[in-house]
Amino acid sequence: MHEWQSLSHVRWDCKYHVVIIPKYRRKVLYGRLRRQIGPILRELCRQRGVQLVEGHAMSDHVHLCLSIPPKYSVAFVLGFLKGKSAVRIHRELLHERRMSGLHFWAPGYCVSTVGLDEARVRQYIRDQEELENRQGELDLE
Repeated sequence: MHEWQSLSHVRWDCKYHVVIIPKYRRKVLYGRLRRQIGPILRELCRQRGVQLVEGHAMSDHVHLCLSIPPKYSVAFVLGFLKGKSAVRIHRELLHERRMSGLHFWAPGYCVSTVGLDEARVRQYIRDQEELENRQGELDLE
C-alpha cells in the first residue's frame, strides 16, 4: 500500500534514489566519519521537511532514498544537503575552523526516481556493501 503525503493543496509520493560522492571520489567515509554522516544528513533533511527513507555510506559514496516534497526541487535539496553537511563535517568531525572554502562533496550527483519499485530500491541500498564486496572477490579471481 502506498503512503501518500499531503500539503495544503497536493497529495504526493515523490521518492528519489540519490548517490553522492566525496571530492575526487576519495575513500574517506570510514570509522567515525562514516558513523556520523547519517545523523548529520538525517538532521539536515528534517530541517527541510525531507524524509531520509533509506541510506548507506560506502567508503567512497553514499546512497540515499529521499522523499522530497514537490515544493522543493531535487537540485535545491541536494545543494542544501551537500553544502550544509560539508560545513558540519569539517567543523564537527574534521575539526577545521576555516569559514570559507569548506569542500567535501564532489560537484553533481546521480539521481533516479523510485516510483512503485521503492522496496526494490531500498533493498538495493541496504545490500550495496555486500554486492560491492562480492564484485571485488570476482575481480580477484
